[in-house]
Amino acid sequence: MQQAVYSTDFPTLKVFRRGKVRDVYDLGSTLLMVASDRISAFDVIMADPVPNKGAMLTSISLFWFARTQHIVRNHLLASRVSDYPAECQPYADVLEGRSMLVRKTTPLPVECVVRGYLAGSGWKEYLSSQTVCGIPLPAGLQESSKLPEPIFTPATKAETGHDENISFEAAAAIIGTERAEHVKRLSLELYTFAAHYAAERGILLADTKFEFGVDEAGEVILIDEALTPDSSRFWLASHWQPGKPQMNFDKQVLRDYLETLDWNKQPPPPPLPNEIVERTAAKYREALERLTA
Repeated sequence: MQQAVYSTDFPTLKVFRRGKVRDVYDLGSTLLMVASDRISAFDVIMADPVPNKGAMLTSISLFWFARTQHIVRNHLLASRVSDYPAECQPYADVLEGRSMLVRKTTPLPVECVVRGYLAGSGWKEYLSSQTVCGIPLPAGLQESSKLPEPIFTPATKAETGHDENISFEAAAAIIGTERAEHVKRLSLELYTFAAHYAAERGILLADTKFEFGVDEAGEVILIDEALTPDSSRFWLASHWQPGKPQMNFDKQVLRDYLETLDWNKQPPPPPLPNEIVERTAAKYREALERLTA
């Protein structure tokens, strides 16, 4: 099995933030984002990494960043280590293939979620109120049903635990109505473009999450990752059937395994069998190959 990168330690670089997956370093005028092979489930980071996951996530994000620039600019400056500042070069062996040099922005404190199908927390809300983020939906929908049209369902960002779904009005109260309308339009355009592209390759984009930031010129640009299995639900179109489990391309294999254990979903996480790690890696790899081939 390929050597995994669980965490990075670059003594001469300043740590900006360590997330569930990404280690971010402050280079002054820019940021260095490094995608590790860590994987989380139920908001707990597993002790066992998934080899090459970070590189696969980076490849998918780079693919979408290149293809969505006609809709919105993004934060990417470079992805080849030879184009990075000199202080990054000593760490080239770790950085190559799993990192991005990006613009610094002021991130908007709202997650921009678009749903084309009824799943996850949206399905749970629909069952209780026939709405998603306050948006009324038709009666009689099943789990995984296709929605009449894609809907914008924002959420608050949570440093720990789950993000919280909110209404558009609540998002507008946080970031302003004009900006909320702007990111709603961008999010729906990005989703529509990506969903059409994925459908041509036999994949349904059930839902996805975008993050935006404001750059030094005051422009809203796409940041973080884009349309990866970590930020999206991808389903195999040929197996899609409302009301039944879908064939997915994310870490559902891991979640399903964990659900069979007597584990309270609190740290410390249980050890993962090699088979589960390998099957999870295969899901990410298939998503990469199907989308970018």
